[in-house]
Amino acid sequence: MPFAYLPSRSLVRISGKDAQDFLQNLITTDVDGLPEREARPGALLTPQGKILFDFLIWRNEDGFTIETELAQREALVRRLTMYKLRAAVELATGADGVTVFWGEDAERGRVRDSAFAGAGIALSRAAGQQDAGLDQQIDGAEAAYHALRIRAGLPVSGEDFALQDAFPHDLLFDKSGGVSFRKGCYVGQEVVSRMQHRGTARRRTVLVAAETPLPSPGTEIMAGDKPVGTLGSVQGTQGLAIVRIDRVGDALSRSLPLLAAGVSVVLTLPAWSGLTFPTEGQEAET
Repeated sequence: MPFAYLPSRSLVRISGKDAQDFLQNLITTDVDGLPEREARPGALLTPQGKILFDFLIWRNEDGFTIETELAQREALVRRLTMYKLRAAVELATGADGVTVFWGEDAERGRVRDSAFAGAGIALSRAAGQQDAGLDQQIDGAEAAYHALRIRAGLPVSGEDFALQDAFPHDLLFDKSGGVSFRKGCYVGQEVVSRMQHRGTARRRTVLVAAETPLPSPGTEIMAGDKPVGTLGSVQGTQGLAIVRIDRVGDALSRSLPLLAAGVSVVLTLPAWSGLTFPTEGQEAET
């Protein structure tokens, strides 16, 4: 099976008798319902409901592991320490780098990535640079992983959005298990719950396709003279973008071309999200 080492990822370990309650009352993921060796997306939010840190989290024998960007790790640990107060929680930095495996038997004996699984892709994660044994690292393995991530419709900070500039709904966390609307309060919960119950989420992650190579990340996508969103991750003719789905729906209903720096693009909501581009008077969900 193919695998790739991701040197820009890193781990934080959270343990102690109060670790589960500490995390359950702090982050977007439902930690109480998290099974062992299953990684789910999550975030620590600002009080205004925007993403301060994005990550994956899973349960292990003595607590929990968070996988995040190496560049974010120290700031994340400092923020978690600030919230810890007198709780019986221990925080420690883990391995630098993460190895991901995908394809047949990828999840056997490793941490299953539930967001990829929801998109129909078997992918697992392991700490550090693994000795893959009989597995074969393909040429351009890291690029192949990001192509897989783009195909799955899974955005990450730094590539697809800036921290403190996106809500969990923008990243489809309400569809991928990255945010819970059934557990109690956590930082930013009131704003996120209001968006959910009032149906006011309008920015969403979409798949982007073109017949020619896409322009660079950060390029605006236009419908006529109106911006509808911004390109994020790009690989050749495929990419991701966070867009206003109401504006895209309006453009499609009026047969307006969608262009990124003059390149004609097709925008598609990930099938696993259950979302559609709304037209006037329609909701955005199937």
